[in-house]
Amino acid sequence: MSENKKLTVKDLPLDDRPREKLLLRGAQSLSDAELVAILLRTGKKGKSVIEIAREIINNEGNLAMLATRSADSLQKVDGIGKDKSATLTAAFELSRRILSQSKWFSNKKVSSPKEIAEVFIPILRDESKEKFIVVCLNSANKIIKHETISVGNLNSSIVHPREVFKVAIDCSAASIILIHNHPSGNPDPSSEDISITKKIVEAGKLMDIPVFDHLIIAGDSYTSFVEKRLI
Repeated sequence: MSENKKLTVKDLPLDDRPREKLLLRGAQSLSDAELVAILLRTGKKGKSVIEIAREIINNEGNLAMLATRSADSLQKVDGIGKDKSATLTAAFELSRRILSQSKWFSNKKVSSPKEIAEVFIPILRDESKEKFIVVCLNSANKIIKHETISVGNLNSSIVHPREVFKVAIDCSAASIILIHNHPSGNPDPSSEDISITKKIVEAGKLMDIPVFDHLIIAGDSYTSFVEKRLI
């Protein structure tokens, strides 16, 4: 093979191609270098993408150290240009956010509306569509599940109590928190928000699954129905 040719994944034997291995055997079967190679996509003259990925990881010490590098810093690494540095940085940031959110949702005990809002603001801040989320709590006020039950352009907060309590019943919730966003940026509840919330609260009393709170997320702001004494 010519040393002047820029090597691609297709130059590898089929069984050694990271993407094919991932699809066939699952992501857990790949090495760190193979996972990074999927993000890098191409190698360079004389080196395959897996060789470059392995060198980058070895030079940094491990994946955790590599993940601390900024996009500008990564561009200084031989074999990583502007596009590849952006891809790696985005992938590492996604991993950090997933880990952070997973830790929070892992049997997290709810203590205040502000704490709940701080978790859902990053999730809903830039949403262009309204989403309505049901968060299920156990008897110790710990989160056991959250599920989006409605997505739409307008008035997605207008959901039927049966949709809400189907989620609650399925996970044996002791209580629930309602969350929806206002893409307009106005955190104030509309008359429809208040009306449907009251219906859900009443249904919860009948089913012995009380509504812990209802939060409206609007950009970096939020409104708590409990704090506003609307429920």
